[in-house]
Parts: sequence; structure tokens; C-alpha cells
Amino acid sequence: RPEQGRLAVQPDVLQKTVDLFAPLAERARQAGLTLAFENCGVMPEEVFAILDTLDVPGWGMAWDVANTWDCAERRRDEDGYIQRMLQRALVVHVKAGGALAGLGRDLIPYGKVLKACHDAGLRGPVSAETHNPDKSVSDEEQSHRLVEAIKSAWPPAARTMKGRPLRSIQRAWHDKPVGFAVVGLGMGHENCKKVVAASGCRLVGVADLRAQRAERTGKEFGVPWTTDYRTLLDRQDVEVVYVVTETGNHAAVALDAMAAGKHVLVTKPMEANVEACDRMIRAAEEHRVLLAVDFDRQYRSEMVTLREAVARGVFGRLLSGECSMKILRTMSYFQENGGWRGTFQLDGGGVMSNQFIHHIADLIFALGMPAKVCANVWTQAHAIEAEDLGTATWWYENGLVVSLLATISYPQPTWYLRMELTGADGAYAHTSGGPHEKPQTRWYLNRKWSEQPPVTVESPWLNAADNMAAAIRSGAALVCDGRAGRQSRAVLDAMYESALRRNGDWVTPVPFGAGQQHGTRIQT
Repeated sequence: RPEQGRLAVQPDVLQKTVDLFAPLAERARQAGLTLAFENCGVMPEEVFAILDTLDVPGWGMAWDVANTWDCAERRRDEDGYIQRMLQRALVVHVKAGGALAGLGRDLIPYGKVLKACHDAGLRGPVSAETHNPDKSVSDEEQSHRLVEAIKSAWPPAARTMKGRPLRSIQRAWHDKPVGFAVVGLGMGHENCKKVVAASGCRLVGVADLRAQRAERTGKEFGVPWTTDYRTLLDRQDVEVVYVVTETGNHAAVALDAMAAGKHVLVTKPMEANVEACDRMIRAAEEHRVLLAVDFDRQYRSEMVTLREAVARGVFGRLLSGECSMKILRTMSYFQENGGWRGTFQLDGGGVMSNQFIHHIADLIFALGMPAKVCANVWTQAHAIEAEDLGTATWWYENGLVVSLLATISYPQPTWYLRMELTGADGAYAHTSGGPHEKPQTRWYLNRKWSEQPPVTVESPWLNAADNMAAAIRSGAALVCDGRAGRQSRAVLDAMYESALRRNGDWVTPVPFGAGQQHGTRIQT
């Protein structure tokens, strides 16, 4: 803006600003507060001028890296620019725009910035500002992603959170890390951060059909990049291929990787149909390599805790459950990247396959596989092949009945999730997004509601990459191997079979090896 920079070059404007701020500054001094001034709407030089005029020892700048990253000084000498900012910085401020992919801004190399902070003796604090313009995930989830990105970028030796070491503790094999190559760099760019966040994992290469994406990610993480993933399969340092392509292309990449002797980790859902999942499982067994599916919620304390509570029988006999997800996806979302989303061939379906698969997997993780399912689907508000609204009922052998609803036509850009479980002796209720400002989880046990769970469990693994590395180096069990990952696809295929070909009748998900067409059979 034209007025930017005036505080640094016009003494009268500077003095007027200082006079206005003086009473607050004096109160802060008397209270012993340390103030950090953000370069928001002003240039760093203006912050420096204010600091020099106030002349209070210990006060400094809250450096918002993104605000002036695209300046001429940084383009001329990036290292010198970072060092100059750090001479006056007390706090580093990280915006989601610039730290997370897909927000319309070039990514800032925060790994480099935060390493420079660490080397300069600035060990925090780091503040985070969530940007979530299209609400493709909940604000809570976007904030979680931003914090994870910051944690991933911070130098490993300095990673702490509120004084407590992160769960990415140093693994016994940290001096012999497992080499990962990530294929598909839309969401795969974020998954690269999962790899570098985990002790004992090392990102060694990336691939994407789009050269611009591949180069961007390769440069940010300092690894070789390519537009042909097959070139990665000849490299000895690539032990795991992390597949983050379109869902319907997972098997093609995975089968090539396993034939080359590589372990494979695929993002959710495992594939676009259960037959492709079965081919992947058989190939892993044939080539004696590991196959895992990344459902990241299975590494979160809240899901591990719910699973443990169910296993311990704290609710008594389970009677009913409900899970609903209401979000918004516009047509522009489906038109991006060649229009593969919302198709059965590449997306495996609509809202049930792409978005609700997270919570289908949650339910299976906590409750196990249903004995039979029935479903209905509709396409109400989007010009797509698959559904934008789906409902289903699951029935379990123990009598438990679970009802499900998912839509991408909710008017609010949010991720409105409601999950409940009712037993003879207790109940569980979780809500987040939508009308709820904050997520809330409550437990009804011993005739009263409480936010305190009956048991609290933490996953021993930071994420799926950490778990895969542990399985390779130490023989640890995979949280979600190929057969476990297949379960959600088998249930989903059974739901589609019911809705699209069986007029909503009950259908039994077919287990691996049953050889039934469509992965389903009619319940008799």
C-alpha cells in the first residue's frame, strides 16, 4: 500500500504513532510484560523504528514471515534477509497460507526459516494463524494441519510442544532411517511433512505428473523430483513408496512398486473398488513386502481411546450408534485437476468414498466390521456422476445397529461431524463443526455426563509413516495393513451395491478371498 513504510522515513508520523501508544507501553513496562510487534500492515523497518523509539530492552518483533516474504530484498539474498529479520524477532508467526498447500499462495520454506531461528537461538514461541478459505475441512482440522506443519518444519532436536517432547521420539533406527518416496503431490505434499516429522523416516524423492508440483515439493524438501515415479523404483534408498494419487490409480502405482521390492503405504481410501484392493494384498504377499493404508485419525488419541473403551466394555451391551457428516463442496472442487473427483472410476464414488470414508473407517476401527449393510444415495445439488448425499444402516451380529448420513451440500462451509454410541450401561457423544464453536466429546457413565473419558490412550506412533518405519525396522505391527484397509472399501462397496443395484436391500461385505463379484453378496 502507498502508506506502508511511512513510519520508518517520516519522523512526524512515527512520533504521532508513538505518542498514541505511549500510555499502553508504559503500563506494559510497569507490569513487566514483554511485547512483540507484528509486521502486519506495516513493513519490518517500521516495526524496527517503533522499537528503537520506545527503547525498551527485551521487546522485539513478532515476525510474520508471509507478510513480506515476496519482497525484493528476500529475492536478492534470502539467507541475508532471514538473518536480518531474526536480529529483532522474538516470535515467529506462521500463516496457513504459505505453510499449507492448496490455499492459493506459494509455499514458504518454513523448514529453512525455523532452522535459521533455531541456529540463531530463537527457540520459540511460534504462533499459528489458520486460514481455511474453502472450508474443505473443518477449521479444527485445518488448525491441526497447520500445527503439524509447524512441528514438521521445526528442527528435530528442538521439537517440543508446551514443554513436552512430541510423540515423534527418537527411534532406535534413527541413524538408519527408512527412505520414503511420495507419489502424487496434491495432498501428497502435506504427506511429505508426515514423513519428515517422524524420527526414523527420511524423505528421499517425490513424483508427480505435473512438473510444477514435483519441482515445488522437491525444492521445498530438498529431495530429487521426477514426473515419472517409475524412476524412483530403481533407487536403493527408496524403501517405501507412499501413494497419494487419485484413488483409482493407487493399485497401478502400488503394484509397480511392490514388483520392484518396495513396501507400499497408500492414502485413504485404499482403492476405488475392492477387487483392486485384493490385487494389492495378493501382490504384497507374493513379493513379501508390507502394505499399509493411511487413515490418519487412527493415530489420534480420541479414536484410540474410544476403541479401547469399547474393547473394555465400558458401555455394556452396545445397542445403537449414529454418525453424520455435513460439509460443503462446490462444483469448482469437482472441476479441478481434470475432474476426477465424484467419479466411480477414479474417486470410487462420491461423498461416501472421498470424504465420509474417514468416518466409515473410524466406525470399523472402534466397533469392528458390520455383518450386513443397506444404503441409499442421491445426487441432489452437484453435476457429478456419483452421490452427494448418502444414508446407510449397519447391523452387527451382537445386535448393534448404526445409522449413517453424509452430505456435501450443507450450506455452511464446515466439517460438521456428529458421532454417538449408546450401550446398556453408558453412552458416548462427539460433535464438532457446524453450529459448535468448539469440538465436544462427552461420556455418560455411572449415571452422569463427563468430559473425562474412562480411559485415555495415546497411539505409540506419530503417524502412518512412523508406524511403517517401525514395522520395517523392528517388526512392529501395522495399525492398518492391507487387509484392515480393505475393510472400509468392502463395506463401502456393499453400501453402493445395496443403493445402486439392490434397491436398498441388505448386503453382506465379502471378506478377502471370497472371490465374489463387486466384493458383495446379497444377504439372505
